[in-house]
Amino acid sequence: MAHIVVIGAGIGGLPTAYELRHLLPREHRITLISNQPRFTFIPSLPWVGLGLMSLDRIQLEVSKLLKNRGIAWSEGKVTRLDPEGQKLWLGEEQIEYDYLAIATGAELALDETPGLGPENGWTHSVCNANHAILAREAWEKFLKNPGPLVVGAMPKVSCMGPAYEFALLADYVLRKLKLRDRVPITFLTPEPYPGHLGIGGMADSYELVTRLLAKRKIEVIANAEITEIAPEKIALADGSCLPHSYAMLLPPFRGPRFVRELPGFADKDGFIPVLPTCQHPRFSSIYAAGVVVQLAPPEATAVPVGVPKTGQMTEAMGMAVAHNIALKLGAISGATITPTLDAICMADFGDTGLVFIADPVLPDPVTKQRTRAFVKQGRWVCWSKVAFEQYFLAKMRFGLAIPWFERFGLKLLGLSLVEATGDSTPIAGVTQWK
Repeated sequence: MAHIVVIGAGIGGLPTAYELRHLLPREHRITLISNQPRFTFIPSLPWVGLGLMSLDRIQLEVSKLLKNRGIAWSEGKVTRLDPEGQKLWLGEEQIEYDYLAIATGAELALDETPGLGPENGWTHSVCNANHAILAREAWEKFLKNPGPLVVGAMPKVSCMGPAYEFALLADYVLRKLKLRDRVPITFLTPEPYPGHLGIGGMADSYELVTRLLAKRKIEVIANAEITEIAPEKIALADGSCLPHSYAMLLPPFRGPRFVRELPGFADKDGFIPVLPTCQHPRFSSIYAAGVVVQLAPPEATAVPVGVPKTGQMTEAMGMAVAHNIALKLGAISGATITPTLDAICMADFGDTGLVFIADPVLPDPVTKQRTRAFVKQGRWVCWSKVAFEQYFLAKMRFGLAIPWFERFGLKLLGLSLVEATGDSTPIAGVTQWK
């Protein structure tokens, strides 16, 4: 009998635990650990921050989801990991494992820039549920006394979508309230140009995004490197300052502390290198999925921008983790698999939206080309994103990871989540272990 532990109960961890339970006989124990009692559908948090949606609509109690599903639940924060001894600690509690899947998502590096909030600074974010609530409370006060609005992201942010959504949704809300003429909006991005998204080469993404921002009269500052934030101004590395009455800036991401504290286990920011099997290169009992996985940018930029790990990519990594652990335990037969890293990203801007498809998200290292890369715009994107939100929440309620009909639907789009692979070379874009 083996004990498999999954750390993280978000878009990566919860489906991974479900898939493990689906593949493994009941003789094998599965434990899910998270410091958050609720599953939150993170992609919808920009709506929560702007008061367009209640938080409870996109949250589920994890303990209730796991009841009678054969998955043990431990709420707590992992404080230490011993990869050699195959054990971890929740405070004083020690847990031994045979296999470990790390799917914690990102820790927010709020201490890297003076004045970065919300707890100890002057900005807001929509990267977790608590921050979205604080952003909404401040937004409601802002609407009573509007002024300059600054939206964007710090260097090294690896998912620009929420920043674009917040800026354009804010414009949409302000126009509906007839306050837009009192609120100049500036979009700050570390990207070399709007629509780069940390990956570049996204067909006509630059033209569509630039045109949309210009139409909404949102000023864009690209290659923006924020050095300090004060109560009413934001300082940039070029010496300029921007006034703000409200600022939503996505903070830099990094790996969790218990990973960063392990010498040689991860890169300097705490992101975990993995083989195509999603295994750690040194510790074959440890796997990783989602934002915590190390992916190298396909091109250098003047200001660092991280590679996005979309929900689809995260689910694919989790699917590979579960499959490959099940193979190791002899519960299934066949070849090891690797995530394809195909990515779909839907961005809702209120009265229109954009869908980005990168197949795969990282271009071929030799040709520098993707199989496909395109962007489409329309109101239908808004409806599609809402439908997907409700579909994903339904999957979590019913204990499903990636059902056959979802895989079939992706296949109709020419996309796949995983493919067969060996386990001797790193995933494209992941730094080789040395």
